[in-house]
Formats: sequence, C-alpha cells, structure tokens
Amino acid sequence: MPGSKGKKPRAAKRAVVLLSGGLDSAVCLYWALARGYKCSALNISYGQRHNKETACAKALCKKTGAEFVHINLPMPWLAGATSLVGNAKLPDTPLADIKNADKIPSTYVPARNLVFMALAASLADAIGADAVIAGPNAVDYSGYPDCREQFYKPLALAVKEGTRPLSNGGTIKILTPLIKMSKAQIAKLAFKLAVPVQMTWTCYKGAQKPCGKCDACKLRDEGFKKSGLKDPLL
Repeated sequence: MPGSKGKKPRAAKRAVVLLSGGLDSAVCLYWALARGYKCSALNISYGQRHNKETACAKALCKKTGAEFVHINLPMPWLAGATSLVGNAKLPDTPLADIKNADKIPSTYVPARNLVFMALAASLADAIGADAVIAGPNAVDYSGYPDCREQFYKPLALAVKEGTRPLSNGGTIKILTPLIKMSKAQIAKLAFKLAVPVQMTWTCYKGAQKPCGKCDACKLRDEGFKKSGLKDPLL
C-alpha cells in the first residue's frame, strides 16, 4: 500500500480479564475479545468450597484461545469470615431481601476484589497489557461493598499511579463494562456475544446442577427470566 513502507504493524491490544468461570466474567471475556483484545484470563483459587468455576474458566479459555493463568492463593483467615469458605451454612434468602438487604450477607469475602484487582494489575504491568477487565455489577447483586463504582474509581487511579507507563505512553485502564447493568441486560449481552452460557457456573455449591437456593442462583435465575431467555443450565 502507498505510504505504508517502513511502518510497523500496530500491536494488538492486550487485556487481563478476571475470569472466575461465572456468567458475568465470561461475558467480560467475550466482550473483550469482541473489542479486539488479546486476553490473558486470571483465575484465582482462594479456598472456596469447590473448583467447578475454575474448570469452567479453563474450558472457556480453551474454547476462545485466551491464555489461562491460574493462581492458588489460600487465605486461611477467611475461614469463619465468609460462608463461601469452609462448611458454614449458605443463606437461603428471599430474592427481594437479597436486593434490599440492610446488611452485608455472609457470602461476602473480605476485600476479595481488592486482592484480585491488585494481582490482575501486577500481571497487566508485567506483560504490558492495556487494561484490566472485571465483571462487578452494582444493580442486581448481594450488596457487596467491592462491587460498586465507589470502589473501582479510586482503584483505577491507584493502578494508574502505581504501575509503569505502557510502551505507547498510556496507562493501564480498569474496565468494568457490566457495573451499571441488570442481570437481565447481562443475560441478553451474553447471547448477543454468543457466550457459551452452558459452560459457566454461578452457584455457590459445586453439585451437578445449580442449587437454585443461594443468592447467586436466585439473581441469575431472575435475570434470565426477565430477559425472556432460557438458562441452558436449568
């Protein structure tokens, strides 16, 4: 092409996607791929009840060609601090109470997203990635403090100030594309992006089928019902 002699091809954008293996994080992976990012998917085991989500994350990476990066990071202090670690009884809360709770539920994992985002930022800094992409949602959720914009906005500034400039002179961005979306909107986006929803796992239990009773199951089920779409796991 005229005028192209000597020009170096533009390097592909890179992103670190926090991929639990659940629906929201899977949508984020496909969202990033649709925008031309070459993705490294970071999956973290911190002592949760089961590894079914990790298996889903690995399968999603195999399907998409994204790099699968797994960290085993036991945090022994979480035992007794959250019902997602150990054998404490999981809550069976009515849906209306989940979304209008006046206190943080027992399924909250203390500062989990702060730890995860720090690890993702470190990986992004090490490989020269343009962005860290995560799937928090502050509309239909269980009231976790680390799923809100108030948490991610100052965190984005900290990452900007605390990491190296990119080769293009920019800085690592924190992208949270689902944060203002309802679960119904997320379900619709999943189908629009052709996410293999049947390969995701949201339930807090690791049984053969979703329990239908935990907060995660109830919020996911409501989202699909309101979207008018069928959840292939049910």
